[in-house]
Amino acid sequence: MTGRLDGLTEGAAAGGAFVTGTDTEVGKTVVAGGLIRALQQRGLAVVAMKPVASGCRRTADGLRNDDADRLRSLITPTPDYATVNPCALEAAAAPHLVAAEEGHAVDVSGLAAAARRLARSRFTVVEGVGGWRAPLSGDQDVADLARCIGLPVVLVVGIRLGCLNHARLSAEAVRADGLALAGWVACELDAGDPRREAQIAALDARLPAPRLGRVPCLADPSPDRVAGYLRPPSAWAR
Repeated sequence: MTGRLDGLTEGAAAGGAFVTGTDTEVGKTVVAGGLIRALQQRGLAVVAMKPVASGCRRTADGLRNDDADRLRSLITPTPDYATVNPCALEAAAAPHLVAAEEGHAVDVSGLAAAARRLARSRFTVVEGVGGWRAPLSGDQDVADLARCIGLPVVLVVGIRLGCLNHARLSAEAVRADGLALAGWVACELDAGDPRREAQIAALDARLPAPRLGRVPCLADPSPDRVAGYLRPPSAWAR
């Protein structure tokens, strides 16, 4: 990452968290929504952003993403959709591939600037797309976007076979890219997994950041319910 977009790291965001995951479909939106609610319950003014979203549906108002809509619904007053999700892509595939198919590129610098503007006034929960190394445009990826925004990172780990390797590599990458790893959240993906306790214990012992919560398999993972399973750093609400 060194040498790319370095000028954009100046004036990094003052308050917030960047939520990334060990892969796609590991619970990033569930955790992001829970964090928003948990912080609101502490009296903190919070805004949400999902800069890039693929897998959007066509509506009369334009492309809309379900995850972005969920985050947007938690914010009062409700922001414009484009404020939450400025880059909406229709196909459910890697953003750089979809953007190329649709004839444009993901504007990493513009997205980072928009996130920094939000975070100057309110605590901003930014949800990434895919995992830490998911490509966005050219040689830029999610890590570049997060680094340009400058927020501490929360790593969502989907507890399943392979998660130990994926989590450790992701944590190493976050720190190697110069960002603070604020903590990680265990998201249980299979209630019948006989090794989930051992896997979580292994991650507790090996990841270089505290576990901020453990979200079980929930039939209704509403933000209010998920908030009860999370322990955001106390410094975030000061």
